[in-house]
Formats: sequence, C-alpha cells, structure tokens
Amino acid sequence: MKKNICAATLQLDLLPGTLCDERMWSSLEQALGDGYIHNHLPLHQSRTRADMRKLIATHSAPQSHLVGFSLGAYLALEHAVTYPERIASLTLIANSAKGLLPDEIATRKRVIAMLERNSYAGITRQRLRELLHPVHLDDIAITGLIRQMALDLGKDVLIAQFAQTFDRPDLMARLHQLPFPVLIVGAPGDQLVDSGDLVAMAARLPCATLHLLEAPSGHMIPLEAPGELAHAMQDFLNLWHLDARRQYQR
Repeated sequence: MKKNICAATLQLDLLPGTLCDERMWSSLEQALGDGYIHNHLPLHQSRTRADMRKLIATHSAPQSHLVGFSLGAYLALEHAVTYPERIASLTLIANSAKGLLPDEIATRKRVIAMLERNSYAGITRQRLRELLHPVHLDDIAITGLIRQMALDLGKDVLIAQFAQTFDRPDLMARLHQLPFPVLIVGAPGDQLVDSGDLVAMAARLPCATLHLLEAPSGHMIPLEAPGELAHAMQDFLNLWHLDARRQYQR
C-alpha cells in the first residue's frame, strides 16, 4: 500500500543533550525556516534510562525524522537500532556510536561525586572551554544560554543524566542493519567526539551522509554553527523527500 507523502511540512522530533532543553534548538529552528514542524522531546523530564527510552518511543512519530544532539543523538541511535521500522530518517549531531571517551566518563564521575557533596552553581568556565570552540567562549548569546539552561534544569537533572548514561554500548557493529538515510554531523574542533569515529560510522551505514563542519565549532554545534547545520539538514531532508516521492509514485 502506498504511503501519503506530505509535500508541505516535515515533523522533526528533536532530542537535546545533557542539561539542555528546547532552547538548544532555537537558533537552528530559525535557520531552518519554514517547512518544518518542531516536536521537542523533553529529555530532562526523564530520571532513569528506561524513562528516556520510553520518552522517545512515546513522543516521536510512528515514522520519525529523529534528530538528536550529543546524549540525545546516542539515545536516538539506540532507539533506531531497536526499532528501525519506526525511523524515516535519522540525524546525529556531535555523537559517536562508540559511546563516551574514557576521559569524559572520568570527568562525569568526578562531577557526580562533587555534586553529591555540594550545591550546584552551574556550568563552569572550564567546562565551557571543553564544550565550545575558542572563538565562541566570549559570545554571551551562546554562553549565556548554556549557563541559563544548566541553572534552570539544575543539579538533579544533571546527576540523573550523567549517572544513567555512563553505560553506552558500542553500537558500531549494528549500523549496517539500518536501512534508512542517516545524516552525521560533527566538528573537527569538538573535544568530546572524535571525528574519526564519525567517518567510521558513515562507512558502516548503508545510506549515510557525513558532514564535518567548516565553520568554527566545538561540541555545541546547534548553537555554534546553526546556519551550516541547517543547510546540511535541508539538503539531507530534501533528498529524503525526493526519494520518498519516487517511492510513492512507483
């Protein structure tokens, strides 16, 4: 039976990263322009790994254009390899299928131990240096938003997201099973994600598009390079839409 392909809009199911909410996507949404419905998955409301998985399953479309950033990208990929029949396209931003680097795991464990003894005062300058490209460290529009999200979401959300997501099984060996189009976006300046992992991911996927940013960016790509990210996503989703129409016309 042929599926009805809507030419007017595409719903994007947006899954943010650690200590982020829908504000993470604000610059990207403006850059994307018309033609998209933005469905925000409230990851910060989940306190356990099981709740995170349930959130994605219940809040995303039955045939989802799933877009994930950082932690959200890993969880989106985990959902996609578990329920490939529910994915129309997958966009993974600033995340490796291999999971977290050992140094990042050690950092997060130290943060949890500190938070359990002390109050939370928000994102430190040192953490911003790890998250952002040097050219953005003094951009108050970016740093101010990151700091405000962290303060608003707070200590309990940070501990839950760190503690519940240390265990990220290596999903590289399962990528060849994914039949749908996948866009992988990374930044050579990202200190948390090895660009080599993204190249390896693209090589394993049957239908992959890899975009390594030319614009200066660290880990926080939707905030640091929203224009280039939007352009990459538009090209990718337009190609998906063209292929879908061809399938419909057969």
